[in-house]
Amino acid sequence: MTSGETEASKDGEFWLFGYGSLIWKPPPHFDRRIPGWVTGYVRRFWQASQDHRGTPTAPGRVVTLISEDYWSTLRDRDPHPSPPDNKVWGVAYRIIPSRVDEVKTYLDIREINGYTIHYTPFHPASELHRPDHPGEEEERGPIRALVYIGTPDNDQFVGPQDPQELAAHIYRSEGPSGLNRDYLWGLERSLEELCPESGDEHVRDLAERVRRIAAREEGGGVEERDVRREEHEGHHEFRRRESVDEVEETEKMGED
Repeated sequence: MTSGETEASKDGEFWLFGYGSLIWKPPPHFDRRIPGWVTGYVRRFWQASQDHRGTPTAPGRVVTLISEDYWSTLRDRDPHPSPPDNKVWGVAYRIIPSRVDEVKTYLDIREINGYTIHYTPFHPASELHRPDHPGEEEERGPIRALVYIGTPDNDQFVGPQDPQELAAHIYRSEGPSGLNRDYLWGLERSLEELCPESGDEHVRDLAERVRRIAAREEGGGVEERDVRREEHEGHHEFRRRESVDEVEETEKMGED
């Protein structure tokens, strides 16, 4: 870890930004969840997954954030556009101060496969960003948030790939956490549910390509498993977890 990894926002709060499975599978010990976006990145399925949606011998694919500066050098190899208004949508969680170290230890394990810690300004969606308590002043401006990114220099970074080949790879991949396609479809649904403008063309196109592959290979209509509901069966989807142990017990049934 670097010294910057222990920094919090200027008001002492600690926020975590999730742009993949963290959108529907929250960390423990959060007391606030806010939809919004970061800028300066694109979201791509360019990170190999050997531990959750694939195996060491047949890695799956999960999302990472690519800086726009780096992505601009690859545009001729990536047919998908940058996000509208340069916004990468996701969710920020405010972690209870006394639990920050515990949550960071948990996240370091969850995101160990090639991801490193970075900080970026998170912009809350204004229409959804409301005070927790009556009389509390509404926060304004971006929030400094921690984010895990698989940068191009990590061993699991695979870079751009033909969309149809990538979709086929996702369709056939499976790991300890389940089918790679379920992760993709879960991300697509979660993004679409944040707000009308929070969809991602890269994610949406891959999801449609995988549906067509599944229909062709399996015949008829394809029943999509909603990993978000299955992973939180019997509980509120975004309820506040009481302990890291509880989260880890849940994740024995599926993690991404």
